[in-house]
Amino acid sequence: MITPKNILVTIMLLIISKLSAYDIKRIEPPFWWAGFNNKKLQLMVYGKDISKLTPKINYKGIQINKVHRVDSPNYLFIDLLLKKDKPKKFTIKFNEAKRTVLKHDYEIFKRQKIDEERETLNSSDVIYLITPDRYANGDKKNDEVSSLLEGYDRSNKDGRHGGDIQGIINNLDYIEDMGFTQIWLNPVLENNQADYSYHGYSTTDYYKIDPRFGSNKLYQDLSREGRNRNIGLIKDLVLNHIGSGHWWMNDLPADDWLNYQGNYRQTNHIHETVYDPHLPTSQKDLFTEGWFVETMPDLNQKNPFVATYLKQVSIWWIEYANLSSLRIDTYPYVDKKFTSQWSKTIMSEYPNFVFFGEAWMNNPTTVSYWQKGSKTYDDYQSYIPSMKDFPLQKSLITGLLSKDGWDTGIGNIYRTLANDFQYGNPYNLVIFAGNHDMQRTFSQLDERLDLLKMALSFIATTRGIPQIYAGTEIAMPSTEDHGELRRDFPGGWEDDKVNTFDDIGLSSTQIETKSFVKKLLNWRKSNQAVANGKLIHYPVTNGIYVYFRVFKRDKLMVIMNNKENKEILNLDVYRETFADRKNGFDIISGKKYNLSKDLILNPKTALILELE
Repeated sequence: MITPKNILVTIMLLIISKLSAYDIKRIEPPFWWAGFNNKKLQLMVYGKDISKLTPKINYKGIQINKVHRVDSPNYLFIDLLLKKDKPKKFTIKFNEAKRTVLKHDYEIFKRQKIDEERETLNSSDVIYLITPDRYANGDKKNDEVSSLLEGYDRSNKDGRHGGDIQGIINNLDYIEDMGFTQIWLNPVLENNQADYSYHGYSTTDYYKIDPRFGSNKLYQDLSREGRNRNIGLIKDLVLNHIGSGHWWMNDLPADDWLNYQGNYRQTNHIHETVYDPHLPTSQKDLFTEGWFVETMPDLNQKNPFVATYLKQVSIWWIEYANLSSLRIDTYPYVDKKFTSQWSKTIMSEYPNFVFFGEAWMNNPTTVSYWQKGSKTYDDYQSYIPSMKDFPLQKSLITGLLSKDGWDTGIGNIYRTLANDFQYGNPYNLVIFAGNHDMQRTFSQLDERLDLLKMALSFIATTRGIPQIYAGTEIAMPSTEDHGELRRDFPGGWEDDKVNTFDDIGLSSTQIETKSFVKKLLNWRKSNQAVANGKLIHYPVTNGIYVYFRVFKRDKLMVIMNNKENKEILNLDVYRETFADRKNGFDIISGKKYNLSKDLILNPKTALILELE
């Protein structure tokens, strides 16, 4: 029997059914800030059949310029204009016809700092590179996270070992005491991959810190606690690819969201194809459009929504975590028109911000191509202030290991630096003796402590911004296997018998190396010549490389003897540079040297002298 009550129940059920046909699973960016030069903001809204709805905002300060519907019915891209550019919370209504079926509150916050107040990476810094999973386990409760595929297995060299952000926070005093002023963490965004997820380079959520490392809030805490110790935080960000476990992969927004979207093709990994004038287009494009590996789908930055998303997520993390820099992975693999636009976007909002990219090539010509201010063979314009200096790293290692000859030995270092004319600003380059993708520096140098000290002395005193991989300060050895070279930092786990932080169980070599690095880096903090000075160097003669750093009245002289025997150095040829200075003081031993006499140099050493 049909009654008014039955009709009312039926109507209510239909309404509920209709409402439940839609939902909002995500809106990204999740919030934003007022005060940027660009007053436009693009929201990516994801939810069931969300494209069937029409968004509305009843606030005069926020205008919807355009609504984009893409191939998947579960996405909307909403272009907003922040007309009244001030902090505000407002509601986005999603209407079917004229009826509101969904609502979402969105907030625009006040920026904490303007760019002029933001402390950024510079040449006075020394970067401490950390693989978070392998550094210190500060919170055992996040070792296993049920919602994520890979669990804790410290016995597996390629598995998750439990290091986290809290472990780094717990050891900030150690990092400060050692003399480091910046922390670069391998990526800490969610990597929900079935295996080999610890390294962080397979992003599965761009707006979420991996719960096995901590939380977004804890990442903010790390930045704040670091700033309290004058230590900046550098975020490692991947723009080229995502992980195959990214939530997009279950429902890609558009048919061209990925390169070769329906047909996996691997990149050829041949960097030179970007510049080679003799290649057909198919080979040139394969490098940038091919996938890094099958579990790392390659993003198509030519898609305007992908491009905008990546620009906004970069700005979001700089602002959210008060970052001092960004490190961009696999920089030349990314569509180069996009890298030009992306780097320009970052610089337009943060004109003083120094951030850097990875271009793993040993040729200054090809690395310099990507740096702001460099002259290029084509019309490519870059705005990224810095790059990793792989050519110098290669020359340093090969130079120290080989006997000195016409084109061998530490003359390699000189020859590489002589190519600095190709860079827009060589003093901004990030320099290093080793990183997380290479066999440990100590092992590359045949596990010779004298060579390791020479390498670190050079990195700390030549032009550029030094970076040291965690563990180098205790001469950690390794094979070339990634799981081995990224093995756990001694002392980061409760049951470790060797504890670097507390000087427990260290060998004599480890103690000597740690003491050397600590003295070297803490001295560097107060030396203006090495932080800001001009580099003046002389061609290598008889296995001896001499260079100076000069800043106003401050002068520093560095003498590298690459010979296996003592050498006598006549200083006459260098007097034009050290001029009126009579004495040099060894910054490690404190010994005084009379510059009016020849110097006796110990074998395989780098002598660092402050001139007075």
